[in-house]
Amino acid sequence: MQAAAKPTTSETSAAIAPVLAFLHARTPAVWVDRAVCSIDALLSDHASLELKAAQQAQKLISRYGASNSRGLSYVFRKTLVNKMSRLAREELRHFEQVVALIDSRGGQYAAISPSRYAAGLHQLARKSEPSALLDSLIIGAIIEARSCERFFSLIEYSDRLDETIAKFYASLLRSEARHFEDYLALARRVSAHDISDQIEVFLARDAELIDSADTELRFLSGYPVG
Repeated sequence: MQAAAKPTTSETSAAIAPVLAFLHARTPAVWVDRAVCSIDALLSDHASLELKAAQQAQKLISRYGASNSRGLSYVFRKTLVNKMSRLAREELRHFEQVVALIDSRGGQYAAISPSRYAAGLHQLARKSEPSALLDSLIIGAIIEARSCERFFSLIEYSDRLDETIAKFYASLLRSEARHFEDYLALARRVSAHDISDQIEVFLARDAELIDSADTELRFLSGYPVG
């Protein structure tokens, strides 16, 4: 296995600093240790997450972008459509890239049961509007930020990763960091009030889910046991 060339300090710091400042907890070392030893199994789950991210962006466009019947301004709807359509295209491209990476390593993309992470966040989401939209955007921001932090955690161990994977994750880190900021900016435009307390609710749940035991290793899961 070749040692990977880590991204430069300036590139990494610029992309990851806002993410680490946003999240309440880092990925436990035990997750990273298991992940670098199970990278082929993890890649299929990663591909599924990229596909789901694209689908979620399209869902937001369909639900909130085409009509002002939900009381959203034209400017907000236009911004949401522009940001989410770009995000969906990028996530689909990432999906294609992960599938190609799986293929290059002699594997096949396969559907994998989801982890409890996303469901754990969505359990806190409110149902009535505009709170439902706000919570969806906050959850989107946290999932993108956590994905970015996971790439960074793996890159930190890049001397134990295949060079191609380490460089690929370094490139994705920058995209996911931008996606997190896009979601967060939209969330802050939905409400006329400060949403910091609501963001904190979901950040606390993210930290709880990440720093607790899971029976299966997933790209977004707690630390594996058993």
